[in-house]
Amino acid sequence: MAKRDYYEVLGVKKDATDAEIKSAYRKKAKECHPDLHPDDKEAEERFKELNEANEVLSDPQKRQQYDQFGFDGPNMGGAGGFDFNGFGGAGGFEDLFSSFFGGGMGSARRNGPVAGNDLQHRISITFEEAAFGCEKSIDFFRSELCDECSGSGAKPGTQPQTCPTCKGSGQVRTGGGFMVTVRTCPTCGGEGKVIKEKCSACSGTGRVRRKRNIKLRIPAGIQDGVSMVKRGEGEPGMRGGPAGDLYITVSVKPHKLFKRDGSNILLDMPISITQAALGCELDVPTLEKPVKQRIPEGTQTGTQFRIKGQGFPNLKNGLKGDLILTVNVEVPRKLSEKQKDLLRQLDESMGGKEYEGRKSFAEKLKEIFN
Repeated sequence: MAKRDYYEVLGVKKDATDAEIKSAYRKKAKECHPDLHPDDKEAEERFKELNEANEVLSDPQKRQQYDQFGFDGPNMGGAGGFDFNGFGGAGGFEDLFSSFFGGGMGSARRNGPVAGNDLQHRISITFEEAAFGCEKSIDFFRSELCDECSGSGAKPGTQPQTCPTCKGSGQVRTGGGFMVTVRTCPTCGGEGKVIKEKCSACSGTGRVRRKRNIKLRIPAGIQDGVSMVKRGEGEPGMRGGPAGDLYITVSVKPHKLFKRDGSNILLDMPISITQAALGCELDVPTLEKPVKQRIPEGTQTGTQFRIKGQGFPNLKNGLKGDLILTVNVEVPRKLSEKQKDLLRQLDESMGGKEYEGRKSFAEKLKEIFN
């Protein structure tokens, strides 16, 4: 069976925000979760399909690759099994399941490993750095496990105690029979443990905020707005869970002369009437060094010239684009009387024969009104 479009699977538009994607995933996954539909192969397949779509669309880099290349793009291998992280810990699908069936699924998962949070960071680079690549030193802050209490939040020499309200389950139940309501324990916040004496270094949170530095190699040809990822550089997980990732979004500063169009560089360059009429040789600036470009006589404003290999390298194959030079004939604004007379003499001497555009326009007027 052919794969369905990931946006169609989640029921969102292609310009959906991260929050909209997350909300759609949570809603649809609750409808077909295997735990709610045991022995239902169709529900299991739908859940796998949802997980695969969410894994791609919730990852900025994978989503960009999917939007550009579809299923044939790099890293489009699909989900590697069921993913419960989209529901989070307390208050997620576990609570929903427990409220339906009164089971202990929530407490079992609540005390298991939890992945650390991802972090977002933005850096700015110059137009030249985007073209040639560069290495950046990035400073950022993240919450890390407290060294004093090893992340327990308890004063050194003491240990967290079992919560007296929920007896360590992290949940409290009300009602009886079939109608049992299960909610997160208000005393321990679902952790199952309480801290009597808090660690002074982290005030009982088990975490402290630290400044970190990493080196990031930015490849030549990177586009504005692309996010790069440093795996494991996010916040540490809980109870043995994996660390999150650090996503760095690259912003490319505009250039005073050049603009970018894919792998090509665009340059508008003014030339004089004389240069356009008689032809000339221009020194055209590029990102490396000026190159010579012959402008033939009679060149009209807006004429484009392609200078090979002076653009951005393609990230996939390394081939460089071109520099597209557009010449614009600049008309002088202030002329002396002598200069004006010379131009009138020139115009009279040509009698309009050399102006092909004007001649063609006059012929069209005759066809319309005669």
